[in-house]
Amino acid sequence: MEAAPPLLEIDGLSIDAMLADGPVRLVDGVTLGLRAGEVLGLVGESGCGKSLLSYSILRLLAPGLRISGGDIRLEGRSLATLPERKIRAMRGNEISMIFQEPMTALNPVFTIGDQVAEVFRTHQRLSRPQARAKAVEALAAVGVPSPEIRVGQYPADLSGGMRQRVMIAMALACRPKILIADEPTTALDTTIQAQILELMRGLQRNFGTSIVFISHDLGVVAEVADHVAVLYCGRVVEEAPVAELFRNPRHPYTRGLMGAVPQPDAEDMPDVLHEIKGNVPRPGHLPGGCRFHPRCPVARDICRISDPPRVAVGAQHHVACWEAADAS
Repeated sequence: MEAAPPLLEIDGLSIDAMLADGPVRLVDGVTLGLRAGEVLGLVGESGCGKSLLSYSILRLLAPGLRISGGDIRLEGRSLATLPERKIRAMRGNEISMIFQEPMTALNPVFTIGDQVAEVFRTHQRLSRPQARAKAVEALAAVGVPSPEIRVGQYPADLSGGMRQRVMIAMALACRPKILIADEPTTALDTTIQAQILELMRGLQRNFGTSIVFISHDLGVVAEVADHVAVLYCGRVVEEAPVAELFRNPRHPYTRGLMGAVPQPDAEDMPDVLHEIKGNVPRPGHLPGGCRFHPRCPVARDICRISDPPRVAVGAQHHVACWEAADAS
């Protein structure tokens, strides 16, 4: 029996920044799929294109940025060419997003209740009293204590973890098919972080929500993702089921990210954590050949002159690296 097609398909997607002296490629030919009920983790350092990829799904790219190639499809429908009114109807209804910083994503001059209720008023055409009652239910569903009181408070009255729960309540108000979580645990302490991760696992388990989980922290992604794509300089350099990726990372960049994750339970903790030398190159100033080669501990001459091919190294495990290509 053939597997069902992905719920969300990203097919050869490229995104350019339109500058005065010409376009600069920020995301380059990314192809990914998200199946119903699956959590897809997107990992990589800041500047690798993770958030841009997520904004492009909802057509929320900033002015000066544009999709220059490829397509994004939700259940076979192209989102890249969908009329703006239909995209607005889809946002929050079929695909929702938890933004990276809840303090800036929430409007400081409106109450929590007004902001959550707006989702119900927009997409379900409820009256103000009905929408407010739904807002109380939505806050209770994500573990906000005393939600009937919180609806009258403002974002500044809440802690960071509580604001993040409000963002999740807004994102899930209409039971979307897909939830995009952009660094949802950044700047939260470890206790609150664990609560948010458990909440997201519950959403997947109880509602069958498909999740795109974006993070620079492989340790966090390991806890929630089913499948992981590692991005570097706007390209997917490795992609695999989460257990396979952690058991057998094949790209030097993936191994470097894993080496930088603290292991508090390890018997012999190193005095200094591993680091990946250098920085992510700026768009428009990318090196030739493999984009990671200036920072790669196993780079060879071919890495400096030729892009590595994408090769299969296992079931659903693909990597773009000359080392892996030679071994396959």
